[in-house]
Amino acid sequence: MTTTRESPLAAALALAALTACYGGSASERAAASSTPNAAAAQTVATASASTAASATVAAGSATNAATQDGRAVFQRTCATCHQQTGQGIRGAFPPLAASPFVTGDTDRLIRLVLHGLTGQIVVGGARYNNVMPPWKTLSDAELAAVLTYVRSSFGNTAGPVTAQGVARQRAATAARTTMWTVAEIERP
Repeated sequence: MTTTRESPLAAALALAALTACYGGSASERAAASSTPNAAAAQTVATASASTAASATVAAGSATNAATQDGRAVFQRTCATCHQQTGQGIRGAFPPLAASPFVTGDTDRLIRLVLHGLTGQIVVGGARYNNVMPPWKTLSDAELAAVLTYVRSSFGNTAGPVTAQGVARQRAATAARTTMWTVAEIERP
């Protein structure tokens, strides 16, 4: 059997769908219990409830796996500049910890990472005037994982980024050939 990194999440979603299909309403369950196959229907409903609990655990495992993947992507692509601690290098590379660029609008962060950033930026009261390279060579899943990791690490408590969100921003900005400036990226 071949598995992929996304299989726990796919399994969780499939199990949730099965649970929704077999759960039914109270009247449907009552009707099922009055049929000769009532025991089978009840077994399916019980199994579905059990699988729903397993699906929740599997989804949590998928989130943990994404965090681990995000950490690996961070270490290979981001840590040199932003450091393992997410504190950056004062005057050269801004911190990711408590950065409104990291914890703010998800779509803006995705666009920034996809196409890079150039020019002066102020983070935590300090000015930075360097270049962040574009990372559009990373897959949607890798970008989602690393951005989720950064948004939930270094004291940050922002929500996750999805591969679908990355794909949407990638498609919306596909014609872009230059890095963003701060003035451009801050526009809604």
